[in-house]
Amino acid sequence: MTHVNVLDPGASPLDYYGFELRRHREAAGLTQRQLGDIVNYTGSLVGQIETARKLPTQEFSERVDAALGTGGLLSRLVALVMRSQQPAWFQQVAELEVRATEIYSFDTHMIHGLLQTTAYARAVLGALDQSRLDDRTAVRVARQKIFEKEKVPIFWAVLSESALYQEMGDRRTMREQLAHLLAFEDNPRINIQILPFSAGAHAGLQGSFDVYRFAGDPPIIYTEGYGSGHPTANPDTVVDCSLRYDHLQASALSLRDSAELIRRLMEERYGEQHASDGGPVA
Repeated sequence: MTHVNVLDPGASPLDYYGFELRRHREAAGLTQRQLGDIVNYTGSLVGQIETARKLPTQEFSERVDAALGTGGLLSRLVALVMRSQQPAWFQQVAELEVRATEIYSFDTHMIHGLLQTTAYARAVLGALDQSRLDDRTAVRVARQKIFEKEKVPIFWAVLSESALYQEMGDRRTMREQLAHLLAFEDNPRINIQILPFSAGAHAGLQGSFDVYRFAGDPPIIYTEGYGSGHPTANPDTVVDCSLRYDHLQASALSLRDSAELIRRLMEERYGEQHASDGGPVA
């Protein structure tokens, strides 16, 4: 356990956040409990964050920034903290997401992490490992902050129809997840196409992959295995995967037809079912 008196701000972004939180709180002459009362959190939680034992949230950071007059320091730091909490093998990819001007993804069996709801992400991450599930879920969802940047990257997702049927969590989780996909329907920078079962053999049969493009650097292709990620800028791989992606988009439903398929499945497969007495069935 990290003790507050020996907290090293250079040890990690989480330690630096805790150090700055404590420094600004003490400068304001507040105890942990007093600050907690002001921002509507417990003093215990403030202490856990100050000692790098608990991850801060965006909401917590914004409230403390306002209470302590930090000029938004903690709100800016929280994104760095979240990225640093990604699995070591994924941290490079998280950085690619932040720097990319265009992201193209193809997913075969589940919704891409940048499009997942909190409940869906929790179901995916908790399938085999329930440890620190709240924190791990928050870290994954925090990646979506890239869609709040001043210059939002163009994101194009081609999802296999099977991803809409693979039930993560319960039916409510899936219904909310599909509704979340539909929320991007009128957003020209976030585009979702469904590759239908009727497409048959297609250019993505070798598996999921992402293409990252940048303003001044070569594109990078990313593929993933069990507990490992494989980014590459190999020109031949970039050309091959870019061509595959063009073919996947051509085989997929249009944006409008994709939204209609999602909407239909949301109602028919994950809508409320009713018992014979007319009451809803969970």
